[in-house]
Amino acid sequence: MMAVNIANALVQNGAESHLCTTRQEGDLKAKIGSEVGYLFLNKKNALDLTALKILVHYIKSNEINVIHAHATSYFTAFLVKLRLPKVRIVWHDHYGNSENLRERKKFPLTVVSKTFNTVISVNKNLYQWAQHHLKARHYAYLPNFASFGAVNSKETLLQGSNEKRIVCLANLRPQKDHLNVLKAFSIVQEKYTDWTLHLVGMDFNDIYAEEIKSYINQHNLIPCVFLYGSCADTQYILEQATIGVLSSKSEGLPVALLEYGLAKLPVVVTDVGECGTVVSNLENGLVVPPVDEERLAEALIFLIENEIQRKEFGENLYMKAGLNYSEHAFITQLIALYQLE
Repeated sequence: MMAVNIANALVQNGAESHLCTTRQEGDLKAKIGSEVGYLFLNKKNALDLTALKILVHYIKSNEINVIHAHATSYFTAFLVKLRLPKVRIVWHDHYGNSENLRERKKFPLTVVSKTFNTVISVNKNLYQWAQHHLKARHYAYLPNFASFGAVNSKETLLQGSNEKRIVCLANLRPQKDHLNVLKAFSIVQEKYTDWTLHLVGMDFNDIYAEEIKSYINQHNLIPCVFLYGSCADTQYILEQATIGVLSSKSEGLPVALLEYGLAKLPVVVTDVGECGTVVSNLENGLVVPPVDEERLAEALIFLIENEIQRKEFGENLYMKAGLNYSEHAFITQLIALYQLE
């Protein structure tokens, strides 16, 4: 999502921008602006020379001088630089498990980082880790921003009653800890049977996804918990929601949280990554410890029972997201990083 947001924002701010998808296309393709150049490589493996040749040709043809590589795509950028030494690599580190950086694999990243011009980290833990372990020329801490884009498509209709919907925007990955919010929601259901929970995010059809579905079945939550998979109409989904929740074990700076802010949703988040920086407890939302379904349930029940507080938290989070995590501020800083020698 950040790659798409950045590509679109750069064009809107007068820069030429291109987006390359390496291995697989998905729903986010629909969010790419019409003025953004687009290339799908359909890479078969890390050393797919045919795909590399296509990418190198595209970069040369479009006179691209900066490759903004996200997450694991740094290795593809490194291979390009071997062919085109003058190209600058800006690597964007979104590593989600930032609470457990000691377990992070450093090879081949540490070696390859010698070719990076700049490393951008989305939270302070990652910024400190990069400075300690990598060998780039420059380092920057640059928090994410969120944007719904110019078009508000309306395709996904949420089940349940209006003003009684809790939404969780998170791909079905273990660090997002959906089981935590499911356990908390089971507690909520004992008191508020008319509220519903809506899980929106990519289903990888793996063991973790099966655990989520099994929990829903075994605890009779099918009538009140809904899975939607990956959806492109985020703004419309959040317009239908009443409360936003993130129950992660670990995070960087989740774009979903900033999107909750744009939608003026009251939120409950776990105190991981930068979540506690964005959300000040009892000022613009509620912050609870990770892996604690009882505290999470208490926070959700507090918001359910306090409509005036919900509105105040939502407005305050909207203001903070606009002041500190705006698209304009991000792109201004990003363009300056692109220009570093």
